[in-house]
Amino acid sequence: MDKSSINNYFHSLFSIKEEVVEKITETFSHFDLKANTILLDKNTISTKTYFLEKGYVRSYILNEDNEEITTNIFSAPCFVNDFLSFFRQQPTKEVYQTVTDCSFWVTGLENVQHNFHNIPEFREFSRLLFVVNYYHIHDRLIEMASQKASTRYFNLMKKDPNIFQHVPLKVIASYLGIKDSSLSRIRRDIHKK
Repeated sequence: MDKSSINNYFHSLFSIKEEVVEKITETFSHFDLKANTILLDKNTISTKTYFLEKGYVRSYILNEDNEEITTNIFSAPCFVNDFLSFFRQQPTKEVYQTVTDCSFWVTGLENVQHNFHNIPEFREFSRLLFVVNYYHIHDRLIEMASQKASTRYFNLMKKDPNIFQHVPLKVIASYLGIKDSSLSRIRRDIHKK
Protein backbone atom coordinates (compact mmCIF):
# COMPACT_ATOMS: atom_id res chain seq x y z
CA MET A 1 0.00 0.00 0.00
CA ASP A 2 1.05 3.56 -0.69
CA LYS A 3 2.01 5.31 2.55
CA SER A 4 2.43 8.74 0.96
CA SER A 5 -0.40 10.34 2.96
CA ILE A 6 1.04 9.37 6.34
CA ASN A 7 4.56 10.18 5.20
CA ASN A 8 3.43 13.60 3.97
CA TYR A 9 1.80 14.25 7.33
CA PHE A 10 5.13 13.72 9.10
CA HIS A 11 6.80 16.10 6.66
CA SER A 12 4.07 18.72 7.19
CA LEU A 13 4.96 19.17 10.86
CA PHE A 14 8.72 19.54 10.56
CA SER A 15 11.72 18.83 8.38
CA ILE A 16 12.54 15.13 8.50
CA LYS A 17 14.44 12.84 6.17
CA GLU A 18 12.39 10.49 4.02
CA GLU A 19 14.30 7.40 5.16
CA VAL A 20 13.54 8.27 8.81
CA VAL A 21 9.82 8.61 8.06
CA GLU A 22 9.90 5.27 6.25
CA LYS A 23 11.54 3.67 9.28
CA ILE A 24 8.89 5.17 11.61
CA THR A 25 5.97 4.05 9.45
CA GLU A 26 7.28 0.60 8.47
CA THR A 27 5.15 -1.05 11.19
CA PHE A 28 1.94 0.75 10.18
CA SER A 29 -0.67 -1.39 8.45
CA HIS A 30 -3.68 -0.24 6.45
CA PHE A 31 -7.37 -0.96 6.99
CA ASP A 32 -10.76 0.49 6.10
CA LEU A 33 -13.93 0.93 8.14
CA LYS A 34 -17.48 1.63 7.00
CA ALA A 35 -19.41 4.64 8.27
CA ASN A 36 -20.91 4.45 11.77
CA THR A 37 -18.41 1.86 13.01
CA ILE A 38 -16.91 2.06 16.49
CA LEU A 39 -13.14 2.53 16.25
CA LEU A 40 -12.53 2.79 19.99
CA ASP A 41 -15.26 2.18 22.55
CA LYS A 42 -15.77 3.81 25.94
CA ASN A 43 -14.12 2.06 28.90
CA THR A 44 -11.62 0.21 26.71
CA ILE A 45 -7.87 0.66 26.83
CA SER A 46 -6.33 1.94 23.62
CA THR A 47 -3.42 -0.24 22.49
CA LYS A 48 -3.19 1.15 18.96
CA THR A 49 -2.84 4.57 17.39
CA TYR A 50 -4.63 5.43 14.19
CA PHE A 51 -3.74 7.71 11.33
CA LEU A 52 -6.89 8.80 9.51
CA GLU A 53 -6.00 8.84 5.82
CA LYS A 54 -9.48 9.45 4.43
CA GLY A 55 -12.83 10.32 5.98
CA TYR A 56 -14.32 11.74 9.17
CA VAL A 57 -14.37 10.36 12.70
CA ARG A 58 -16.08 11.79 15.75
CA SER A 59 -15.60 11.28 19.46
CA TYR A 60 -18.56 11.55 21.78
CA ILE A 61 -19.78 11.04 25.31
CA LEU A 62 -23.22 10.32 26.74
CA ASN A 63 -24.53 13.02 29.07
CA GLU A 64 -26.73 12.41 32.13
CA ASP A 65 -29.81 12.33 29.88
CA ASN A 66 -28.15 9.61 27.75
CA GLU A 67 -27.79 12.01 24.79
CA GLU A 68 -24.72 11.81 22.56
CA ILE A 69 -22.52 14.91 22.86
CA THR A 70 -19.87 15.20 20.14
CA THR A 71 -16.56 16.25 21.70
CA ASN A 72 -14.46 16.29 18.55
CA ILE A 73 -14.67 15.79 14.80
CA PHE A 74 -11.50 14.51 13.13
CA SER A 75 -10.99 15.13 9.42
CA ALA A 76 -8.25 13.47 7.42
CA PRO A 77 -5.31 13.63 7.49
CA CYS A 78 -4.66 13.40 11.23
CA PHE A 79 -3.96 11.02 14.09
CA VAL A 80 -7.05 9.80 15.96
CA ASN A 81 -6.74 8.35 19.41
CA ASP A 82 -7.47 8.78 23.08
CA PHE A 83 -3.87 9.66 23.85
CA LEU A 84 -4.31 9.45 27.64
CA SER A 85 -5.70 5.95 27.30
CA PHE A 86 -2.97 5.01 24.84
CA PHE A 87 0.03 6.27 26.80
CA ARG A 88 -1.24 5.71 30.34
CA GLN A 89 -3.09 2.47 29.53
CA GLN A 90 -6.25 3.61 31.25
CA PRO A 91 -9.86 3.21 30.06
CA THR A 92 -11.25 5.71 27.57
CA LYS A 93 -14.03 8.11 28.54
CA GLU A 94 -15.27 8.67 24.98
CA VAL A 95 -16.47 6.63 22.03
CA TYR A 96 -14.63 7.09 18.71
CA GLN A 97 -16.86 6.34 15.72
CA THR A 98 -16.46 6.71 11.97
CA VAL A 99 -18.88 9.23 10.47
CA THR A 100 -18.05 8.33 6.86
CA ASP A 101 -16.30 5.39 5.24
CA CYS A 102 -12.70 5.77 6.42
CA SER A 103 -9.20 4.59 5.59
CA PHE A 104 -6.63 4.24 8.36
CA TRP A 105 -3.04 3.34 9.06
CA VAL A 106 -2.50 1.70 12.46
CA THR A 107 0.38 0.69 14.71
CA GLY A 108 0.61 -0.61 18.26
CA LEU A 109 1.88 0.89 21.49
CA GLU A 110 5.02 -1.24 21.48
CA ASN A 111 6.02 0.14 18.06
CA VAL A 112 5.37 3.72 19.18
CA GLN A 113 7.44 3.17 22.34
CA HIS A 114 10.25 1.59 20.31
CA ASN A 115 10.30 4.53 17.88
CA PHE A 116 10.14 7.02 20.73
CA HIS A 117 13.19 5.50 22.44
CA ASN A 118 15.24 4.83 19.28
CA ILE A 119 14.45 7.59 16.77
CA PRO A 120 15.13 11.17 17.96
CA GLU A 121 13.08 12.62 15.09
CA PHE A 122 10.07 10.62 16.26
CA ARG A 123 10.40 12.16 19.72
CA GLU A 124 10.34 15.60 18.10
CA PHE A 125 7.35 14.65 15.96
CA SER A 126 5.51 13.35 19.04
CA ARG A 127 6.25 16.55 20.94
CA LEU A 128 4.91 18.65 18.07
CA LEU A 129 1.84 16.42 17.72
CA PHE A 130 1.01 16.92 21.41
CA VAL A 131 1.48 20.68 21.08
CA VAL A 132 -0.81 20.78 18.03
CA ASN A 133 -3.46 18.69 19.82
CA TYR A 134 -3.20 20.79 22.97
CA TYR A 135 -3.58 23.95 20.89
CA HIS A 136 -6.75 22.61 19.23
CA ILE A 137 -8.30 21.56 22.54
CA HIS A 138 -7.38 24.83 24.23
CA ASP A 139 -8.62 26.89 21.29
CA ARG A 140 -11.91 24.97 21.28
CA LEU A 141 -12.35 25.49 25.03
CA ILE A 142 -11.89 29.25 24.66
CA GLU A 143 -14.15 29.32 21.59
CA MET A 144 -16.95 27.47 23.41
CA ALA A 145 -16.73 29.82 26.41
CA SER A 146 -16.38 33.13 24.58
CA GLN A 147 -18.16 32.95 21.21
CA LYS A 148 -21.76 32.86 20.11
CA ALA A 149 -22.99 29.76 18.29
CA SER A 150 -23.13 31.64 14.99
CA THR A 151 -19.45 32.65 15.35
CA ARG A 152 -18.46 29.05 16.11
CA TYR A 153 -20.41 27.96 13.03
CA PHE A 154 -18.60 30.49 10.80
CA ASN A 155 -15.24 29.41 12.23
CA LEU A 156 -16.00 25.77 11.45
CA MET A 157 -17.08 26.71 7.91
CA LYS A 158 -13.75 28.51 7.39
CA LYS A 159 -11.66 25.73 8.92
CA ASP A 160 -13.34 22.82 7.13
CA PRO A 161 -15.98 23.82 4.56
CA ASN A 162 -16.31 20.21 3.34
CA ILE A 163 -17.47 19.00 6.73
CA PHE A 164 -21.06 20.01 5.93
CA GLN A 165 -21.11 17.67 2.93
CA HIS A 166 -19.94 14.64 4.92
CA VAL A 167 -20.99 14.99 8.56
CA PRO A 168 -24.67 14.96 9.62
CA LEU A 169 -25.98 18.30 10.87
CA LYS A 170 -27.01 16.66 14.15
CA VAL A 171 -23.36 15.76 14.84
CA ILE A 172 -22.15 19.23 13.83
CA ALA A 173 -24.78 20.90 16.06
CA SER A 174 -23.69 18.75 19.01
CA TYR A 175 -20.02 19.63 18.34
CA LEU A 176 -20.94 23.33 18.29
CA GLY A 177 -22.78 22.93 21.59
CA ILE A 178 -26.24 23.72 20.22
CA LYS A 179 -29.47 21.95 19.31
CA ASP A 180 -30.27 20.89 15.72
CA SER A 181 -32.99 23.54 15.55
CA SER A 182 -30.52 26.30 16.49
CA LEU A 183 -28.11 25.18 13.77
CA SER A 184 -30.96 25.15 11.23
CA ARG A 185 -31.91 28.69 12.27
CA ILE A 186 -28.30 29.91 11.93
CA ARG A 187 -28.02 28.35 8.48
CA ARG A 188 -31.39 29.77 7.43
CA ASP A 189 -30.43 33.27 8.63
CA ILE A 190 -27.17 33.12 6.67
CA HIS A 191 -28.94 32.21 3.43
CA LYS A 192 -31.39 35.11 3.89
CA LYS A 193 -28.54 37.61 3.83
